[in-house]
Amino acid sequence: MNLFLIPRSSTIFLRVVVSAASLLAIPNGLNAEDAEQSVRPRLTARAKDLHASSIVIDGHNDLPWKIRADGDGNFQKLDISKPQPKLHTDIPRLRQGGVGAQFWSVWVPVDLGYQGTALLTTIEQIELVKKMAETYPDDFEIALTVEDIRRIHADGKIASLIGVEGGHCIENSISSLNHLHQLGARYMTLTHADSLDWADSATDDEKAGGLSPFGKEVVQRMNTLGMMVDISHVSVPTMHDVLNISQAPVIFSHSSARAVADSPRNVPDEVLKRLPEKDGIVMVNYYSAFIVPEAARIYHEGVAIKRKLQMEGKTADEIQAAVARHRKQNPMPAGTFNDVIEHIDHLVKTAGWQHVGLGSDYDGVGLVPAGLEDVSTYPYITQALLDRGYTDEQIRGILGENLLRVMAKIETTGQQLRQNY
Repeated sequence: MNLFLIPRSSTIFLRVVVSAASLLAIPNGLNAEDAEQSVRPRLTARAKDLHASSIVIDGHNDLPWKIRADGDGNFQKLDISKPQPKLHTDIPRLRQGGVGAQFWSVWVPVDLGYQGTALLTTIEQIELVKKMAETYPDDFEIALTVEDIRRIHADGKIASLIGVEGGHCIENSISSLNHLHQLGARYMTLTHADSLDWADSATDDEKAGGLSPFGKEVVQRMNTLGMMVDISHVSVPTMHDVLNISQAPVIFSHSSARAVADSPRNVPDEVLKRLPEKDGIVMVNYYSAFIVPEAARIYHEGVAIKRKLQMEGKTADEIQAAVARHRKQNPMPAGTFNDVIEHIDHLVKTAGWQHVGLGSDYDGVGLVPAGLEDVSTYPYITQALLDRGYTDEQIRGILGENLLRVMAKIETTGQQLRQNY
């Protein structure tokens, strides 16, 4: 996702700046360490052992754009081998969190699609991920397959995969889709914040009525390539269209449960119940605006204000000022660790534990729940699931094995389709 999710056709970027104190409201008489324990469980030896023996996979992290925006794409200027407190992600905290594989989002702004530079910029972002692996070879290695992930994880490195966030990046070209796959992209989110002429977004007016004929061709080609079709960000009709036509499992790389927090970026139960049809997976997002019901309400009020002012022809400065006033008058609550666990519980109950994973959206959002401040916190998910009675098998699945099963089936489907191509 990235920062304050409003359609990127505008150049207005609103960053939610949250201090550590506001993220973690410390009750009187508690120090910071005690306060952390008040919002997330205390780690037990069993949880630590289970976590360490599992493969932890996160479906979506936007660090590459942060490196580009804040570090000019220069790992000397923004050295992630050292603690980077302004980011959610750095190597020490990835190690602390026990991350075994990470899908790095190569998101680029939607407005670049209108300018005809989205594909080129996406390729630059892919090269940045590869540069990261080359810069830190003891910690990262590029992975393309399930076999790669398991081998790299066994070698003690973090398997690094590439996810394209938004179909605007292919600029209406199947050849461009093929090229991104050749460069190493292993999933593509069909839309971002804006609807395309071939697929509708969850946060924009419809243009295609779900998937257009070209949109269906994109899904079919992704199936043939063995590339994961990601339906985070898309509208409900688009979700159903993909589920209807895809010959391979589908994924939500970073989405949560709409029944828990009523955001159009979340997945409704009617779609969650269909995930087993395709043996798909939904990977829970941590953004407070998608996790906390009150935060979702406030956030989408802001989106509505922006859209109304755009329709009225207001200037970018006027729109930015109005949305900033709304945000100041209506601060979004961050929520707590338990809000994310509630989403996991609902996803498990509705879709089945075999169809749930983690897709935090770290470094793509400005507000996360207290207790899940950064990539070091994954072990607390393991502890919370143990505390709620999940079995070791179920926890291993949610942490990463479910995604590996889905990815392997997508690879196999692609091989079969190519044989008949």
